[in-house]
Amino acid sequence: MSQIRGVALLLVLWLLVLMTGLVSAFALTARVEGLQGQWLGRSVAARLAAESGVELAVARLSVQDPAQRWQPDGREYAFGFDGWRVKVRIQDESGKADLNAIAPDVMASLLVQLGEDPASAARIGAAITDWHDDDDLLSPGGGAEDPQYAAEDLPYGAKDRPFELVSELRLVLGVTPALYSRLAPYVTVYTGMNRPEGSFAPAVILRALGTDPARVAEIEAQRAGAAPENLAASGSGTYSISSEAIRTDGARARIHAVVRLGAGGVAGQMYTPLAWRTGNSD
Repeated sequence: MSQIRGVALLLVLWLLVLMTGLVSAFALTARVEGLQGQWLGRSVAARLAAESGVELAVARLSVQDPAQRWQPDGREYAFGFDGWRVKVRIQDESGKADLNAIAPDVMASLLVQLGEDPASAARIGAAITDWHDDDDLLSPGGGAEDPQYAAEDLPYGAKDRPFELVSELRLVLGVTPALYSRLAPYVTVYTGMNRPEGSFAPAVILRALGTDPARVAEIEAQRAGAAPENLAASGSGTYSISSEAIRTDGARARIHAVVRLGAGGVAGQMYTPLAWRTGNSD
């Protein structure tokens, strides 16, 4: 009988150990899922706060009163939203260099402003032109057609069709990752203009266009002040909007969108998104 009781006691002890392990595992799983839920909630809240910046920017771009209209020249606007601090910048796409239409001398000048030496700037600017033109002739300044890509052991040649995305720049011969990161904010594929519109152009574009440095400094000061008397003219209707939402606990989200005002045939829609990129909340 004592042996039976001993065996029963061991079984009970093993069951207690097993149950303790199961409860501990369940508690750990619940804790992990709780943390995941909190992170997801923070992430969703941050994204929605950043989206509020995009929506408000579109609304302010559309108002008729110049004193209430937000200007698409890169100046910063900020507001509070449900415990978040939201910062918004709007850039009219017409103030950027269109990859499919920009004059080669303007592109070369822009590349110089971004740190390229003049010879390299001329060569890369010509390669950008050769990427989208429909001939096999090298552009003045150097350029790059299929033989040049083959000489670098690249599995592709010049596209010979227009850029569809700014990110295609990564494929152009001579455009390094570092150069792409510097150049991408200042180029577009949406305007078809051979020169950027100075009223909305960032300072680096203005300098590339040969604007007097004193005038560039004056424009930057006006934009920093965002005073009504310094408002730019009405925009082209196609804009880059950068919106960042930050909370005091460190959570944040960023959205970069390219939008065209107007529904594009969809009733009740204020704008048509052309590109949309969302960053992760911290």
